[in-house]
Amino acid sequence: MAAFAEPHFSAYSAGWQGGAGGSGGFGNMTVVDKVPPEMLHMVDAHWYQFPPMNPLWHAILGFTIGVLGLVSCIGNGCVIYIFTTTKALRTPSNLLVVNLAFSDFLMMFTMAPPMVINCYHETWTYGPLMCEIYAMLGSLFGCGSIWTMTMIAFDRYNVIVKGLSAKPMTNNGALLRIMAIWAFALIWTLAPMFGWNRYVPEGNMTACGTDYLTKDWKSRSYILVYSVFVYYTPLLLIIYSYFFIVQAVSAHEKNMREQAKKMNVASLRSSEAANTSAECKLAKVALMTITLWFCAWTPYLIINYTGVFESAPISPLATIWGSLFAKANAVYNPIVYGISHPKYRAALYKKFPSLACNDPADDTASVASGATAVSEEKPSA
Repeated sequence: MAAFAEPHFSAYSAGWQGGAGGSGGFGNMTVVDKVPPEMLHMVDAHWYQFPPMNPLWHAILGFTIGVLGLVSCIGNGCVIYIFTTTKALRTPSNLLVVNLAFSDFLMMFTMAPPMVINCYHETWTYGPLMCEIYAMLGSLFGCGSIWTMTMIAFDRYNVIVKGLSAKPMTNNGALLRIMAIWAFALIWTLAPMFGWNRYVPEGNMTACGTDYLTKDWKSRSYILVYSVFVYYTPLLLIIYSYFFIVQAVSAHEKNMREQAKKMNVASLRSSEAANTSAECKLAKVALMTITLWFCAWTPYLIINYTGVFESAPISPLATIWGSLFAKANAVYNPIVYGISHPKYRAALYKKFPSLACNDPADDTASVASGATAVSEEKPSA
C-alpha cells in the first residue's frame, strides 16, 4: 500500500496547484476528496486532475441504475419463474435462457443497490474489500451472460441450420454447458484478485471495475486477453451463428415458394405469407440481438482500451456511463430472449395478464429456443 501512497499524494498536490484553472467552480477540490483514506491506495493518480462531479449527475446516475435494477429484477424474475414452473417450457434449450435470466438477475441485484447508495454519498462507502468483490461480481455475471448468449446462439444454429442431422441437446448437455460457462467466467474474474490486474474504483468513485490505467504490461495484458475471450470471440461466434441461421431460413423459404409455384396451388399463399413473416421476424430478432449486444459492451471496451493505450483523456463521467450501458444489457435480455418466445408469452398471459404484451394465441416462429416453428419445418424441405 505504501508504494501507491506517495505518487497519489504528489498527484493531488499537482491537482491542487493547477485545479483552479479547470475545476469548473470547485476551486482546488478533486473527485477523490470524499474517498475514505483506506481506499486511496486503489485510486489511480489520473483521477486527481478532475474536479468533483456535479451532485446532479450523481442523482441522475443513482436514479437511473435504481430504475434499471428494479426493471431487470422484475423482468428476469418473471422469466425464471415462468420458464421453471411451466412444464411445456422446461426443455434443455430453455435451461440456457433461464441461466441467462439468472445471471442478469444477479447482476443487477448485486450491482444496483450499492451504486444507488454510493451515488447518494457521492463516493464509494464500503471499503477496499467490498470494492473488489463488487467489481468481481460485475465481471462474473457479465461474462456469464455473454457466454450464455453465445451458447443460446449455438443451440439455435444447431437446431435450425443442421436440422435433423443435429444431435439434440439433453438436460445433462445443457447443465454441462452452464457449468462450463460459470467455471470459465470464475477463472477470468478471480485473476485480478490474485495479481493479474486488479479491481479499483471507477472514475466517479461510486462503482468499481478493472484497472485499465496502470501502465505495466502485466496489468495491461489482462485487459487485452480478457477482451479477446469475453468480447471479440463471443461477438464473432454470435454473428457467425445468426448469419447462417438467417441464411438457412431464407433458403428454406425460397425452396418452399419454388415448390408452391411448381405445384401451382393457390391455397399455399397464406402459408407462404406466414413463413415469410417468420423469416422476417427471425432476421429482425437476430439483428436486434447482435446490435443490442454490441451497443451494451462496446462503450466499456472502448473506455478500457482508451486507458490501456492512452489514446484519449478519460473523464469520471464517461467511465460510469460505459459501465451503465453494460449493466443495461441485463434489462433488455428478458425482452429479447423471453418475450420473443411465443410459449413464454402465452404462459405470461395466463399467470400475469396485466404484463402480457401479445395475444397468447399468436404462436408464430420463435427464436428464443431450439423448438421453433421454422426449425420444425426445415427438415421437411
